[in-house]
Amino acid sequence: MPVIEIRAAHKTYHRRGKPDEKAVDGLDLVVEGGGVHGFLGPNGSGKTTTIRMLLGLVRAGSGELRLFDRVVPDALPEVIGDIGALVETPLFFPTFSGRRNLELLAMTAGVPKPRIDEVLDTVGLLDRAGDNVKGYSLGMKQRLGIAAALLKKPQLLILDEPSNGLDPAGMVEMRGLLRQLGSDGRTTVFLSSHLLGEVEQVCDHVTILARGRCVVSGRVADVLATRQTGDVRVRLDDPAAGKAVLDAAGFTVTSMGDCWRVHGVPDAAALTRLLADHGHYLSELAPIAADLETVFLDLTREA
Repeated sequence: MPVIEIRAAHKTYHRRGKPDEKAVDGLDLVVEGGGVHGFLGPNGSGKTTTIRMLLGLVRAGSGELRLFDRVVPDALPEVIGDIGALVETPLFFPTFSGRRNLELLAMTAGVPKPRIDEVLDTVGLLDRAGDNVKGYSLGMKQRLGIAAALLKKPQLLILDEPSNGLDPAGMVEMRGLLRQLGSDGRTTVFLSSHLLGEVEQVCDHVTILARGRCVVSGRVADVLATRQTGDVRVRLDDPAAGKAVLDAAGFTVTSMGDCWRVHGVPDAAALTRLLADHGHYLSELAPIAADLETVFLDLTREA
């Protein structure tokens, strides 16, 4: 059973004295259970509005939205216990400790107290749980927000830009945490982000939006396979001599560590013959798929 289903959803904002803004325009989306599902799109593509519609924070103009096969927002009281969410920057009492903030949330939600240390350990904050939140870095506050979202042991965890504003070290920590959450087999992570490199490293599936519509959705590997760069990876027994042959033939060649990347190859068979004619035989010749950033830019530009 899909954890999220959206069919022909529309949402238009009407602002006095300004043109209507169509935030979501006939959106169709299905998110199956398990793993990490990336939800991508340029600014103004409808990502945050979609999340807000799913959580009942705004109402769709038309269409149908389902969580765990229940129509929302009407059925939200029935399914909200299985959902955790972090939308925008989490807010906590700055002069309270991280643990005290979670204790207050746990009491409100009827969550048993031992669960607090479990989620603090999951997000890597157990050793700083007694410190006041005002002394936390931005990355620690984001992790505390995820800990709060995990208190109810949700089957679906919705995260809207959890890496926003993080430094490189914080992004590495967040990446590891998302991988861990997506691989535990209990939780589906629905991740909205504009950091394409991060998404490519942690997500199993991805959906790309443009102008409020889905332009592609599927496994990350399958989405990347829709675009080819025209480049190939070449591995030779004598790399230096092989590169000299390619250079002399006018190819652009760059290093990939223990092999070469040959750019803009129109005919792989001709490249193989060229090297063989000079006594160099390939141990590997493989096309290089586009990265997620290239696919994203191509698809959103076309849309």
